[in-house]
Amino acid sequence: MIKEAIILAGGLGTRLREAIPDLPKCMAPVAGRPFLFHVINYLRSEGIEKFIFSLGYMHEGIEEYLGEQFSTLNYQCSIEEEPLGTGGAIQLACLKTTEKDVLVANGDTLFKGDLHTAAVFHNHHMAECTLLLKPMTNFDRYGVVEINKESLVSSFREKQHYASGNINAGVYLLNVSRFLDEELPSKFSFEKDYLEKYYSQRRVYGLVQDKYFIDIGIPEDYNRAQTELSKPLLDLRTIDTSWTIFIDRDGVINHEKKEDYIRNWQEFRFFDDVKDAFRRLSSKFGKIIIVSNQRGVGKGLMTEKDLRIIHAAMQAAIEEAGGRIDKIYYCTSTDNKHPDRKPNPGMAFHAKREFHDINLSKSIMIGNKPGDMLFARYAGMYSVFVATTNPDEPYPHPDMDLRFSSLPGFANSL
Repeated sequence: MIKEAIILAGGLGTRLREAIPDLPKCMAPVAGRPFLFHVINYLRSEGIEKFIFSLGYMHEGIEEYLGEQFSTLNYQCSIEEEPLGTGGAIQLACLKTTEKDVLVANGDTLFKGDLHTAAVFHNHHMAECTLLLKPMTNFDRYGVVEINKESLVSSFREKQHYASGNINAGVYLLNVSRFLDEELPSKFSFEKDYLEKYYSQRRVYGLVQDKYFIDIGIPEDYNRAQTELSKPLLDLRTIDTSWTIFIDRDGVINHEKKEDYIRNWQEFRFFDDVKDAFRRLSSKFGKIIIVSNQRGVGKGLMTEKDLRIIHAAMQAAIEEAGGRIDKIYYCTSTDNKHPDRKPNPGMAFHAKREFHDINLSKSIMIGNKPGDMLFARYAGMYSVFVATTNPDEPYPHPDMDLRFSSLPGFANSL
């Protein structure tokens, strides 16, 4: 598994000036969010936990955005005082890495590659650099990368019209120490001065993956991304058993203890009609998943065994009423940047990996806090806010698709 990524987000976006006159490319709005939002959250869904943003042009705006919208993301910024080229930017960012291998991706392209498979391939071949390659047909915007039968890169061909070929998807797995040992200059092109110069002398591999790819570098594809990365409005009439519902616990299923934690089953009190709501939800949704932050365990106020007793009793009571819970995920960490602590979306990705039929684009998160709504957005779900404990939260809100008074109110609307 590869856990750390460098995102190259210093591009000027000269070809997009007409569409986005005052923004770096990665901040171009796509489907209501900066394009960088889509890149970050896809990489998180593939197991990336630590980010290094390589910034240059208008870096202050990107830093402000990250601080406001991704305050719980584990990230740092590497800032070019002057343009260093793609290679120089990667080299500078590598000085901040902590892992043996790092993923390198562009902030203005999205390639939905299988990073687990890529990491296995990279390690198996003891590669210094692995390029992810995307098969394309009838194109002239990109050059072609050829590989031999051992998957070593055998040539880079210039841009021209090709009937078919594998292009560089702009995603690399890089052995950090071997790359830094090259003693390259401070300013250079990663593509020309590293890959094309050294591929025949180094362990540079290519892995073909026919996955979704979009590069917003030209207006035509930028406009295409608006449609391809958007989601339809949430229509409750479309819900069937192919959908999944994720539900927060305290303040949604049961009464919260103000500024404290439910420490044992005796303190646990269901909201009125919640058990009946689970019976209704069980007939509508294919999977019902509970996702709950439980910092009280991490603080030593209760044990994990205490928590499991609460959950077992809660689940039994719901099942006795005719409902069901398919899985309960919880995070006991006190670290706000822990990948599983909401609003970070790690628990959603654990569920997706365990239940292969979960489609996060056909999933709803129900919660009573803004962090639950962000959890949904980061995971690519729809969000439903219930105003049980925070009735004054503003609505409409960009992070809320729908709002109800309670979980039973939502269940009754289906």
